[in-house]
Amino acid sequence: MRYLGFSEGFHDAAVAIVDRNVFSNNIVFAAHAERYTGIKNDPKLPKELRDMEHDQSIFYEDIRLKNIRRERAGQRPQATPYSTFHVKHHQSHAAAGYYTAPFDKEDTVCVVVDAIGELTTTSIWTHNGVELSCKWYEEYPWSLGLFYSAITKRIGLKPNEDEFITMGMAAYGEPIVDMSWCFAPDSNWHRGFLMQDFKGHHIYDIAASAQYYLQDELIKLMGRAFLHGKKLIYGGGVALNCVANTEVAKQFDDIWIFPNPGDAGSSLGAVAAHMNEDISWRDCYLGYNISRKVNPKEVVAYLLKNKICGVANGKAEFGPRALGNRSLLGDCRYNIKRKVNRIKRRQKFRPFAPAILEEFADEYFDGYKNEYMQFVSQAKHNCKAVTHVDGSARVQVVKKNCRSVLRAILEEWYEQTRCPMLLNTSLNIKGHPMVNTERDALRFEKEYGVKVF
Repeated sequence: MRYLGFSEGFHDAAVAIVDRNVFSNNIVFAAHAERYTGIKNDPKLPKELRDMEHDQSIFYEDIRLKNIRRERAGQRPQATPYSTFHVKHHQSHAAAGYYTAPFDKEDTVCVVVDAIGELTTTSIWTHNGVELSCKWYEEYPWSLGLFYSAITKRIGLKPNEDEFITMGMAAYGEPIVDMSWCFAPDSNWHRGFLMQDFKGHHIYDIAASAQYYLQDELIKLMGRAFLHGKKLIYGGGVALNCVANTEVAKQFDDIWIFPNPGDAGSSLGAVAAHMNEDISWRDCYLGYNISRKVNPKEVVAYLLKNKICGVANGKAEFGPRALGNRSLLGDCRYNIKRKVNRIKRRQKFRPFAPAILEEFADEYFDGYKNEYMQFVSQAKHNCKAVTHVDGSARVQVVKKNCRSVLRAILEEWYEQTRCPMLLNTSLNIKGHPMVNTERDALRFEKEYGVKVF
């Protein structure tokens, strides 16, 4: 049986295809719609993804329930999707994490925190031996995700897209703005804050305060979750906040955050929830395949001379992070932030991430780190190109069994420089999706003057 799971209709549509057989459930393909349409966070699936070969399709939420909430919020009803099967929104988030988790799931609890799906905005789940079961939930309009998105809009950024910029901006401010009133039981930030809210405060301090209060609320929530399990599986769009994730992780014996925890990842979660079975998870390299050969020696030689280059090779990453197959790489020994920001047309205050060989990670960084850039660590080095203003870094640990050519590039880079890391950011321009195809790579090279291997 071949299942096609999909998320569509609000933002960041995606599709995942899983082959189910008697031996294992294998992910055949998974990709974001935006990489094919060129529209950032495109809510619609293109025909080429919708029509991929499958036996059954599963939608990631219950439209009937969603339209009840949309009516309550004064919105138009959403059309019923073409799928013959569906699961619930938070169920798909929880299943994406639970059924891909790499550890023994005894004494495990699932937590989902997002902006809004149907009615539920926050939930705690456990497995009852047959399926995932919701133990506790909060309903719309109270929502941590809506709060953070509303803050993102209030400081002049784009909600449902720029929340990670709000998180990065927070490091430049101080948490001095009282936001306790934002979390009253009847709070509703669906329409955002008024401009007079927090008037007189700098946007950096607003961002810092929002980050502080978000983390405080999450810590309270995780205390409740800990009563159900000492190992955490965490999903939903708020699980993309790697600064908060670092604080959350301290409360549990182990943690697994599905590497694509937002709505796009729920395309896979829909299949997992429908099957109620584990899905084999190896890594994020699941999308469109560029099969050209990349010579690590040539890449390193170019980097030594020019400091920056792109890599577009192998299967595209499923998720928001570029992990070596659609990456812009840079020589982190030099402070090249300004140059890379100019190429990517980004705000100057935004940080860049380091990709580092696994065996050197603890030597260069303290704290939580993994191969998916889901946590922040404190730098133990002086490479400012990959260190944020507060001394933190969102580290990508590149393991020895990593399927990306990035591992071989880093090994060659270390041989040449004795430095085990490179700057790694996504191969795209602000407001546009990551490069997907070889044609996209050639266009990027031509338009922005960056060599792409």
